[in-house]
Amino acid sequence: MAKLLIVEDDISFAKLLESFLKRNNYDVIVATDKASAQTIISKEKFDFYLLDYRLPDGSGLDLLALINDAPAIIMTGFKDVRTVVKAMKMGASDYITKPVNPEELLMVIRQSVKMQVDDSRSDTKLPGFVTGQSKKALELQEYIELVGPTLMSVIIEGESGTGKEFVARAIHRCSERSAKPFIPIDCGVLSKELAAGELFGYKKGAFTGALFDKKGQFENASGGTLFLDEIGNLGYEVQVKLLRALQEKVIQPVGSDKLIDVDVRLLTATNENLLDSVERGDFREDLYHRINEFKIVVPPLRERLDDLTLFIDYFVEEANRDLNRDVKNISSEIFEIFNRYEWPGNLRELRNTIRRIVLLSKGSTAHKEMLPEEMIYSLNKISKQENQNVGTLRKLQEETEREQISKVLQEVKGNKSKAARVLNIDRKTLYNKIEKYGLHH
Repeated sequence: MAKLLIVEDDISFAKLLESFLKRNNYDVIVATDKASAQTIISKEKFDFYLLDYRLPDGSGLDLLALINDAPAIIMTGFKDVRTVVKAMKMGASDYITKPVNPEELLMVIRQSVKMQVDDSRSDTKLPGFVTGQSKKALELQEYIELVGPTLMSVIIEGESGTGKEFVARAIHRCSERSAKPFIPIDCGVLSKELAAGELFGYKKGAFTGALFDKKGQFENASGGTLFLDEIGNLGYEVQVKLLRALQEKVIQPVGSDKLIDVDVRLLTATNENLLDSVERGDFREDLYHRINEFKIVVPPLRERLDDLTLFIDYFVEEANRDLNRDVKNISSEIFEIFNRYEWPGNLRELRNTIRRIVLLSKGSTAHKEMLPEEMIYSLNKISKQENQNVGTLRKLQEETEREQISKVLQEVKGNKSKAARVLNIDRKTLYNKIEKYGLHH
């Protein structure tokens, strides 16, 4: 029976969730604030975490830093879509909006646990076997095929959810190391204390909690490829050790005086410009130049909408297979919304959205009503802003036109026929504009 921690300050809602999940064969413990959750997390291990974003003494995001052993889902109000993107960057495996749909909650939990068991995060599914046909997609594929067979270290830049780990895996598959291990590490969820031990290993007793010898991921990946996602989160001391490992091809486990030879190709990823971190002094310049032998920028989904239909078809087919559904069509309304939406969570958000509408669809066609509320809310805000911008632009255009007509009328001393010829409009149009702008002389 899977063990699950719910952190939710609404006691009634927490009890409802607890009862529902227990009926579905989960062992559930409930905490109602951040402090009590921290105490529980420090003492017990869980298979899954369900965290409310807003807590009386902090945020569910604060707890993500303590969790690196199991998937965590953030529960949030539908207006907090930008918070969702932040949560995914910080290591949340998924999110769900309130009011919570029970079927959707079960789907998200099962899928997140399944991905944990498969040792595969969301990025590895994005976009599984669809490279796209747009100019940017073809350019991306060309770079992968170009740099893959080399031994060059590659920085993969891109927003959260664009599929940076997929690109790293594709590079590994194109290399002569493809038969050797590909080991991904999310540096965003590693504390500064744990990072060195995770990368280079440690000896029993090296620090509090080091109850046995542990082999580091550099050693595990030897002969293959090591992928460090969100490398900018590594502390300065770990950066020093990483640079030494790359230059000298040796590592030294924490608490050991023994040096271990390693042969690793390093791929890294970041959702920020590492040069900015270098300028701030947060990232070593010599390490930056060592890992930046080649750079690939993965475009956001909003810049490759030509590939949107391909991605939708792939994710619908995948969701039908995983969720035992038979959705054959996406309504034209949904397509229109998808093309207007900004996709702050990129391909990961598209995939999650498709899975939700497939799950909630009763027939063979998915309709607008199945879309998440946060998407509709975001689009309404965009439409409102667009209308305001159009109104402001129109006002500026009218003011400019009024000044121009007034100036010409003064120059021709009120001769409307001559003014119409100068302005290149007919007399009737000029009379209408004079009336509209109150330019009677």
